[in-house]
Amino acid sequence: MTQAEPLSTADDALVIAGRRYASRLLVGSGKYRDLEQTRLATEASGAEIITVAIRRVNIGQNPSEPNLLDVVPPSRYTILPNTAGCYTADDAVRTCRLARELLDGHTLVKLEVLADPKTLYPDVIGTLAAAEILVKDGFEVMVYCSDDPVLAKRLEEIGCVAVMPLAAPIGSGLGIQNRYNLLAIIENAKVPIIIDAGVGTASDAAIAMELGCDGVLMNTAIAEARNPVLMASAMKHAIIAGREAKLAGRMPMRRYASASSPITGVIG
Repeated sequence: MTQAEPLSTADDALVIAGRRYASRLLVGSGKYRDLEQTRLATEASGAEIITVAIRRVNIGQNPSEPNLLDVVPPSRYTILPNTAGCYTADDAVRTCRLARELLDGHTLVKLEVLADPKTLYPDVIGTLAAAEILVKDGFEVMVYCSDDPVLAKRLEEIGCVAVMPLAAPIGSGLGIQNRYNLLAIIENAKVPIIIDAGVGTASDAAIAMELGCDGVLMNTAIAEARNPVLMASAMKHAIIAGREAKLAGRMPMRRYASASSPITGVIG
């Protein structure tokens, strides 16, 4: 009897706005010690999509300052401009349009409209309003939102190319706190569902993938680790392990033990 071929994720691409990505880990570019650490951690993560806060990071707006694109070049990575720091739909739309100009017509963006500076929870009304405007304006919108299944479906129906619910507050590192809401979102989605916010360590990323998420975006969990480069590598492997576990299918949970080596049929 020949042994079955092991299940592989080699062809298991993440598809966003028609483009295929081998990595299901998306990473941010802020909070690092310097641009060199940003470069090293990004490389160690294996990520192909890198988020950039247009209101906080120089990607050419200030010619006299160090440019992030020198260490995460668009020729190698998909740059994902985000609207971090925007508290109104108007500000978010304006920021996306600025990013499109700075990046020569780039239309893939990450939309964030925040409700308050303490929790950084999303403003639901502002998020919906900005998403509608941006989609109509030709943007491919990946949208940060709360873990509300109804809201997530509405954002998909508007035309967002990926929905990105939080798993816990941004920067909290609390891990996956809302798995039942996330499961409801995943089960009803026809676009990629990517966890955005709350991951603190590699096991959190693996759990997100085992739940069935299509990917995970993180920044603080890597940048604020004692060794960001090593943590970036850990996250890379956790994402792969979690995805393979999901595809493999876990064993059933049981109330009682089941012998690993059953005695039925044993000679003597």
